[in-house]
Amino acid sequence: MNHLIRTLAELLGTDHVLTTADSMAAYLGDWRGRYRGAALCVVRPASTAAVAAVVRACAGAGVAMVPQGGNTSLCGAATPGMEGQSVVISLSRLKRVRAVDPANNTITVEAGCVLQTVQDVAARAGRLFPLSLAAEGSCQIGGNLSTNAGGVQVLRYGNARELTLGLEVVLPDGEIWNGLRGLRKDNTGYDLKHLFIGAEGTLGIITAAVLKLFPLPRATATAWLAIASPTVAVRLLGDLQASFGPSLTACELISEKALGLVCKHIPGAYPTLSGSPWHLLIELSSAGEDAALHEALTSFLAALLDNDTISDVVLAQSSEQARRLWALREHIGEAQRIEGLSIKHDVSVPISRIPEFVERADRALSLAFPEIRLVTFGHIGDGNLHYNQSKSAAGENAEFLAVQPEVNRIVHDLVHELGGSISAEHGIGQLKRGELLRYKSAIEIEMMRAIKSTLDPQGLMNPGKIL
Repeated sequence: MNHLIRTLAELLGTDHVLTTADSMAAYLGDWRGRYRGAALCVVRPASTAAVAAVVRACAGAGVAMVPQGGNTSLCGAATPGMEGQSVVISLSRLKRVRAVDPANNTITVEAGCVLQTVQDVAARAGRLFPLSLAAEGSCQIGGNLSTNAGGVQVLRYGNARELTLGLEVVLPDGEIWNGLRGLRKDNTGYDLKHLFIGAEGTLGIITAAVLKLFPLPRATATAWLAIASPTVAVRLLGDLQASFGPSLTACELISEKALGLVCKHIPGAYPTLSGSPWHLLIELSSAGEDAALHEALTSFLAALLDNDTISDVVLAQSSEQARRLWALREHIGEAQRIEGLSIKHDVSVPISRIPEFVERADRALSLAFPEIRLVTFGHIGDGNLHYNQSKSAAGENAEFLAVQPEVNRIVHDLVHELGGSISAEHGIGQLKRGELLRYKSAIEIEMMRAIKSTLDPQGLMNPGKIL
């Protein structure tokens, strides 16, 4: 192992091979504080060639590798195991924007580019990169692709998978596959990029990508609605789609308990609507004029107030007001983290069955675990809910975590019954490895293992994740 570390230092320079406890600490734990690991070292290559050289050295020594981007994984996917025999490969120095092609509506970026940076570069070119999530100021494109990230605009633009045209990947033996093609039509056999998107670094290391861009919207309209139930939310989603079509960019469901945590822990939260158990945050965007879009939304909302479909509404009158409304939604995760540990679920079900899921899961959990607190929010437009449980007294949560298997069984069995998925956008990582075996068919697991053993026969790429 000392020989490998010396080799890595020769390849990258000693400043970019971290071996002390203090220098590695930030790379060895996850954002939620649930997982902590150990490593031989942390390396920070600055180019695809350097990543390939690191992988060849590790593969030659039979040493496992853990790729890591912004380290914002919510399922322990970027955290090494406790055995301390792996090398963490940080992609944070691969941060070049290689090309912007406005005519082709593409941007080519390296894996270490922060998502918000990609958004900003696209905007300066008069284009939109629509992937948007709470961690966009720190998460990196490589991680976004490795987890097939979703976020708030999937309703209009799709997941990271739908936003990717080409990839560059370092394979487990150190070979580089250059699939950086900006083509929307390429029907020449297997579409290999899809093997690596969502694979959480278990099949290779994504080092660059060609991503889709879109015309930058000229008009946006954002509103916060007070509603009675998820049933109303699903009905409203259909009405919004019928009235505004693809201009409906986002539709987010937030429970009063989720909102209450933000108001409790995040200073300067926007004034909230009182007396409503549920809320809906919607955003429209179009190539038209702001005034016309706002007028259309105002008329739509006025009709909802008149027929008591909604009890109150805040329609943002400026970009700053819109930003503050979105901050309420985006700070839910941070507010939960401040509040203390909780059991988290990132699930999806058919949109039509969201009300049934919430009603049945709430009832079953409340019966099984008295005084449970249910924090529910998510992307109702694509059927993805973040469904989290804790106790009202923060001090009880450490003990409550001991019953996570029982909580998971109630939630995930119901999700499976309703034709849903136990992981909508966060991935499997370490958190749901066992759960995957319960809900994936034997043939699916067999095919996944076959792909893994073909591409990574030594099992060195991010071991202990997914499979």
